Formats: sequence, structure tokens, C-alpha cells
Amino acid sequence: VIVINFAQNIFIMKALKLNLLVVLLLFLLVDTKTFAQKYEYKVITIVESIIPMGIGRSRMIESTKPMNVQDFTVERVNGRITKKPPARRDLRVKDFYEIKLLNFFSATGINFSNIATNDAIIASKINQLAEEGWELVFVTSGVESDAGKDDGEGIFITRLFFRRAK
Repeated sequence: VIVINFAQNIFIMKALKLNLLVVLLLFLLVDTKTFAQKYEYKVITIVESIIPMGIGRSRMIESTKPMNVQDFTVERVNGRITKKPPARRDLRVKDFYEIKLLNFFSATGINFSNIATNDAIIASKINQLAEEGWELVFVTSGVESDAGKDDGEGIFITRLFFRRAK
């Protein structure tokens, strides 16, 4: 009985080694790009004005026109441009969604109701995109303001970066 069990164990070990070798060979033969996830990306820009009394314009902007970066890329070889750069007017996107938001400030200062309204609109947009399969993957923001004497002007800008599988 011991000799039979020993023989069976040797057979099982050889079979496992063979299976492992086959699996390793398959991994070596399959290109890793086959398993690479491919994504498409979308950027939403939120501009919120900090100009008091509703004078500023606060908006959420979403481009609706796909762009090809190569159409706007200029190559330089030895300091010389190899293809004519596009005119500025050709760079402009004229197809986009412009979602109205409220300004941070009213005549009396910070307007928390306006901020809460903007938050609700932004959350609604994020939820809409999530339902369409977009995943929020990165957020960046910044503030621009002169901040000089009695300035009261500037913008708060936020960019939301989304992706979804192709």
C-alpha cells in the first residue's frame, strides 16, 4: 500500500509540474496588451466666480465635440516648424454644454445658499455621468485672484477627470 501511494504521489507531482509549465508558457506567449484595459476620458471644468453681486459668470463646461490632439500639434526639427500651425480660430470648440451655476458672493458676502445650490448641480452632473458608465478618477482645482486692495474679483476653477472602459 505504501509503494502504491508513493507512486501515486510521484505521478501527481509530475502532473502538477507539467501543468505549471504549460501555464507559464501560455503567459509568455500571450501579449500583455491583450489584457490591458482601454479607457476613454472626459474633462468637466467648473468655473465659479468670486465677484460679488452676481456680476461674475459661474458655469460648468463640458465639450461635446471629440478632438484629435494631432490636429493641433506642431513639430519642430532643428528649431524649424515642420508643419504649419493651426490658426487660433481653428482651435476653438464651439460645441459644448454650458451649465449655469451661481456666484460664491452676493452683495452681503459669501452666499452659502449659492454654494449649496452649486454643490447640488455638480453632484447631479457627476451622478448622471456615473449612470453613463463614467468613473470620477481625479480632481484638480485652483483660485485666481489679484487680491489687491479691495479686489473682490477672481475665479475658483475645478477640473473633474472621468474615464470609462472602451
